[in-house]
Amino acid sequence: MIFPQIVLKSNRDEAVRRFHPWVFSGAIGSMKGQPADGDIVEVVDNRNKYLATGHYHNGNIAVKIFSYEQIVPDVAFWKQKLQNALTVRKVIFANQPDNRTNCYRLIHGEGDGLPGLIIDYYDGVLVIQAHSIGMYRVLEDISLALQEVYGGDLKAIYHKSADTLPENFAKNVQNGYLYGGCAVPHPVKENGHTFLIDWETGQKTGFFLDQRNNRDLLAYYAKGKKVLNAFCYSGGFSIYALAAGAERVDSVDVSKKAIDLTNQNVQANFGDIATHQSYAEDVMAFLKQTSDTYDVMVLDPPAFAKSMAARHRAVQGYKRLNADGIRHLKSNGILFTFSCSQVVDRELFYNTIVAAAIEAGRQVRVLHQITQPPDHPVNLFHPEGSYLKGLVLWVE
Repeated sequence: MIFPQIVLKSNRDEAVRRFHPWVFSGAIGSMKGQPADGDIVEVVDNRNKYLATGHYHNGNIAVKIFSYEQIVPDVAFWKQKLQNALTVRKVIFANQPDNRTNCYRLIHGEGDGLPGLIIDYYDGVLVIQAHSIGMYRVLEDISLALQEVYGGDLKAIYHKSADTLPENFAKNVQNGYLYGGCAVPHPVKENGHTFLIDWETGQKTGFFLDQRNNRDLLAYYAKGKKVLNAFCYSGGFSIYALAAGAERVDSVDVSKKAIDLTNQNVQANFGDIATHQSYAEDVMAFLKQTSDTYDVMVLDPPAFAKSMAARHRAVQGYKRLNADGIRHLKSNGILFTFSCSQVVDRELFYNTIVAAAIEAGRQVRVLHQITQPPDHPVNLFHPEGSYLKGLVLWVE
């Protein structure tokens, strides 16, 4: 099969040779053929030597590379990629007791060599989000490959790409099942705790799997403590704190649906429990109105910035939020604070929290610097994939 070719300018091929999976539009000298958005293309240097194969898009990131070998991506190709990723997950969870955790991320975009593709596994159900037109166009092949990889253990494959694809393309996309079917909410186990997953109407693929290890760390500090879980979504940190013996847990999220999910998860794990309270309120407004102080606090907001243009405003938002949070911590309290904004790097986030602590007038120690778990791997050649940043702080 002959694919259109992207010819790079002289001296603009070094990044690809170093296995960075993106080709920026400014590096392109010419094109052979007329690729449309989502087409498979080959990347060559200015001497016409093959470098890589990927999906084309008319934008700043013009090619997202999924192979450095000259191949035709058929079902067998995708199956090998998926099988490689599953092998990694089997190693990650090899020492877990049976069924203690039966949900994980199978494909994490560039981290698994498949830019533009996210696949999460929820006890027999795979939920796919295509972030590129190219990956969306091969979903049928990927579905067939997934069925071969998982065999009889697979109950359903659901694709949820309408909110993650480019807007003009996504208007003609409908979410739905590619294979089988499954009622929602669907119960899964994470570190022995039960969570009810609704991939059809919930955020992202239905659950924030990237906080698994950090929720476990929170449990270490929660026993006998008064805990605030802000931006709680479905109550992940709240469940872990309650299971660890927290004296009281308050869960806050502006979304009524998120609070409903939190309450359902609390009920599924503990039945009626008096030590948990939930509030469908804006977090900043809640912090301004409440006179309560907490032993342990979680600040895990959604991404404040999704582009460089919004970064300054995002940094100011993180600063205000964390300064207010620190003010509501008791003496010798502990703050878990996070940013998932990719354009706010680890150093900038750290410095922003320093500014917040200065504004709040408190002395602060760093206990832990934390990140995403190993089933959300970072491609060594693509440091941009390290998106989740977190600090655990001791506040005097």
